[in-house]
Amino acid sequence: MSGTHFDEVAAHYDETLPSHVVEHYLEKRTGFLLDHCPPPARVLDVGCGTGALAARLARSGYQLVGLDPSEGMLEVMKKRAPAIEAVRGSGTEIPFGEGRFDLSLSVATMHHIADPAAVRQALAEMVRVVRPGGKVVVWDHNPRNPYWPRLMRRVPQDRGDERLIGLDELLAGLRGGGAEPALVCQLGLVPDFTPRVLLGAAAALERVAERTPLLRGRCAHNVVLARKR
Repeated sequence: MSGTHFDEVAAHYDETLPSHVVEHYLEKRTGFLLDHCPPPARVLDVGCGTGALAARLARSGYQLVGLDPSEGMLEVMKKRAPAIEAVRGSGTEIPFGEGRFDLSLSVATMHHIADPAAVRQALAEMVRVVRPGGKVVVWDHNPRNPYWPRLMRRVPQDRGDERLIGLDELLAGLRGGGAEPALVCQLGLVPDFTPRVLLGAAAALERVAERTPLLRGRCAHNVVLARKR
């Protein structure tokens, strides 16, 4: 995952999706972490981008470090949340020692890393930097949801060299790195370009899909919570 392309789109990245849909998913992800990995906790956000989620988590009581290969994206995060430590680096070679964090987190990052060996390495690195018993959360695009290829053609951050990562690959990479999955689920179904007036109805349908066995496998995101052995 190169930072150069993201440097080019950093200034406009937060404008590529409607703010009300972004807010919906920020609330969803923050709520999940508060439920399953409550603060206080030292958190590494791998592929933090412009820091929208990191800033929300910091306000919720977490101690955040944001890691991203793009200096442009980190500059946006520094303006948004100056108190968050911003570190330029790759998820495949995380520049921190073993056991430094209580939680490592990645959201919509693995499909940009793409290469199978690099994905395995990034997952292992996320496990390495959390303490024994610490947690890893991976929240990434679900290849079983047919919406993603269409969306990825519409946003400037996706150039066509991405690869949607299947759930089995995520689980194998985490286990290979020394973590045991504790919770696996599929969440999210609100399309990114849902009009504001339809957001409430779309969110209600999303909740139904997440609770329905025949539908939840097609939800937008695979979410894995794993614990380091």
